[in-house]
Amino acid sequence: MKILKVAEGVSIKRSIEAGTSEQQEVVKAVIANIRSRGDEALREYTEKFDRVLLDSFFVNEKEINEAYEQVDEQFISIVQEAAENIRKFHEKQLRPSWMTTEENGTILGQKMTPLDSVGVYVPGGTAAYPSSVLMNVIPAKVAGVKRIVMVSPPDREGKIPAAVLVAAKEAGVKEIYKVGGAQAIAALAYGTESIASVDKITGPGNIYVALAKREVYGDVDIDMIAGPSEIAILADETARADEVAADLLSQAEHDPRACSVLVTPSHKLAEEVSQEVEKQLALLPRKEIAAQSINDYGAIYVTADIEEAVETVNQLAPEHLEVITENAMELLGKIRHAGAIFIGRYSSEPVGDYFAGPNHVLPTNGTARFSSPLNVDDFQKKSSVIIYSEKALKDNGEKIAAFARMEGLEAHARAVEIRLENDRK
Repeated sequence: MKILKVAEGVSIKRSIEAGTSEQQEVVKAVIANIRSRGDEALREYTEKFDRVLLDSFFVNEKEINEAYEQVDEQFISIVQEAAENIRKFHEKQLRPSWMTTEENGTILGQKMTPLDSVGVYVPGGTAAYPSSVLMNVIPAKVAGVKRIVMVSPPDREGKIPAAVLVAAKEAGVKEIYKVGGAQAIAALAYGTESIASVDKITGPGNIYVALAKREVYGDVDIDMIAGPSEIAILADETARADEVAADLLSQAEHDPRACSVLVTPSHKLAEEVSQEVEKQLALLPRKEIAAQSINDYGAIYVTADIEEAVETVNQLAPEHLEVITENAMELLGKIRHAGAIFIGRYSSEPVGDYFAGPNHVLPTNGTARFSSPLNVDDFQKKSSVIIYSEKALKDNGEKIAAFARMEGLEAHARAVEIRLENDRK
C-alpha cells in the first residue's frame, strides 16, 4: 500500500456516482420505457441484461420453500439471531407522537406516521447479500410500514439466491420480485401491471441503480446515493498489523473502487501493515478485486501525532471508522464525521456488517459530514399539529396579520382578522 504523509493531502472522496453521460442517457431511456410500456419493457430488459425470459416476476411460496431446503439450519439460525439484534437496536430509535399544552390553551405537537409502502433493492452480481435484506427491511418493519416490496435481479435460471430469499422471509417480506437494475427502480417508482409503485426506495446497487434512484427522486423518496464501500482505521503502535491489514482488505474485496485507508502516527505500524496487506492479499479468493481496490484507492497516512490523526479522519468523513488505539474511548468525543464508529480491537467492521445490530447502510463519499446511517426515522414522516386556542388568537392575531402584510400577503392577514372581528360581534 502507498504510505503518504498527511501534508501530501488526504482524500477518500470520489465523484463516480455521477456516471458518464452515456450511462445517464441509458438510465433515462430505461425509465421512460418502463413508464410507457410497463411489464412488457420490464420483461425485455430482464431478458437483455439478466439473460432470462420470465413469465412472472413474482417470487411464489414454492420458491421460498425451495430456498429453505437449499440452506443449512445453522445459516437460518444465524440469520434469525442477527435479525433479532438488528430489530432490538432499531426499536430504540422509534419516536412517539407528542403533544404539549401551553398556558393559553394552545396545543402543539408532532404526529409520527409510517410510510405506506417501501421498495427495497437487493443487489445481485458477484455475491449474495442477505445482510442487505435485514438492514433495509427491519427498520421499515419497526417503523410500521405496512407494504414492503423487495426486488433483486434473477440469475440465468430465473432465481434469486436462496440465502437472500430466506433472509427476506425471516425479515417479514411478503412481496418479492425478480427484477434488477434501473428497470427495477423505475418499476418501484412508477409501477407496472405486476408491481405497484411505492413511496420510498432504499438499498444499494451498481452505477445504473444509483443513477436511476437519483433520476426518480422527487417522485418518490430514496435513502441515499451510495458509493463504493469505505473504511478508515485510526490506529497507533498498540494495534496489531495483521488485524489492521485484515480489516482493510475486508472492504477492498467488496469492489475494485472500494477505499481502504489507515491513519496512524506510527511509522513502524505503517510499514508492517503495508507488508501484511500484500501477504494476506495473495490468499484471498477475490484477490483481483481487492488488489485493484488497494492499488487505486488504498493508502496509509502517517501523521505527526494522534491529534493530527483524529483531524485527518474527520476530514475523510469515512463510511466505516475503526479506532484501534490505547484508550480508544477517549477519542470518541473528538470524532465528528463517520457513518459508523467501531471502538477497540474486537470491534472489527464485519461485526457491524452482519450481527451487532446497528445498520450497515451508511453514508459514503464524504457525506458522513451531514448525513446518517439508515434508521427508523427514514421510514416515518412527521406532521405538525396546531390546535390554536381562542385566547392565543386574540393575543397574537394582530401580530400575525401584521407579519403577513409585511410579506405583502393581504389574504393571509384577513384570514386571521375575520375571526377576530366575528368574535367581537
